[in-house]
Amino acid sequence: MSRFGQPLRQSLAWPITALAKEYPQGWRVAMHRHRRGQLIYAKSGVMHVTTQEGIWIVPPQRSLWIPAGMQHEINMEGRVAVRMLYLDRATSVSFGAHCKVLTVSNLLHELILAAVQAHAEKHRQRMGMLAPLLLHELQTAGEIAFHIPVPSDPRLKSVCQRLINGTSHTETLEQLAARAGASSRTLARLFESELHMSFVRWRQHVRLARALSQMSRGLSIKAVARDAGYANCSAFSSMFHRVLGVTPTDYMKQAVKL
Repeated sequence: MSRFGQPLRQSLAWPITALAKEYPQGWRVAMHRHRRGQLIYAKSGVMHVTTQEGIWIVPPQRSLWIPAGMQHEINMEGRVAVRMLYLDRATSVSFGAHCKVLTVSNLLHELILAAVQAHAEKHRQRMGMLAPLLLHELQTAGEIAFHIPVPSDPRLKSVCQRLINGTSHTETLEQLAARAGASSRTLARLFESELHMSFVRWRQHVRLARALSQMSRGLSIKAVARDAGYANCSAFSSMFHRVLGVTPTDYMKQAVKL
């Protein structure tokens, strides 16, 4: 008998458990972990997920894979409608042992919502038919290298925290180094050795994370670009496209469709 083709007596026999939760603005889910691998998807709103590997930004049209056993904390930007898939250990193996951001296509979006509904209604036969296609779409989804790694060096940690908090997003590396009690050369070396990216690239990711949160709250692209420190929308759009593979305008159009 096919694992996916026939209804089983217990829902836990299925490789996927699908749940839905709604969170208010500013809600924080404290550090925790799951025995199974988890895919979290923001149907609306933006999530900031912190793990031992860094800070992951999860806006609409993106999902985050969290391996089984990995500690993580979730912070909500605005009101967030979260859809979660939990995969059994055997199924989780193929998705890897590290967090990663996956693109959510229109089809994958609909499959996730359908799985949540089927699970809520305990419709095992429908879940059995959805599971293979859902897993296939997840395994072939595009991966985006977009997260904010966090350092251990106390000097770099203080600098990074200021940038994440938005209190010094226009300061130069030299100014930040002076605040941290280090030379700009030392700070630049720490970015490369601990975070494996340059100061400029790391700050771009922080700015993009802030921009996604602002866009989800309805701010104009012009206002978001100005707050991010860009002189014009064109420069901001180029950075946005380079990281996320889509322009801010197209991103917002896709968000409306979903």
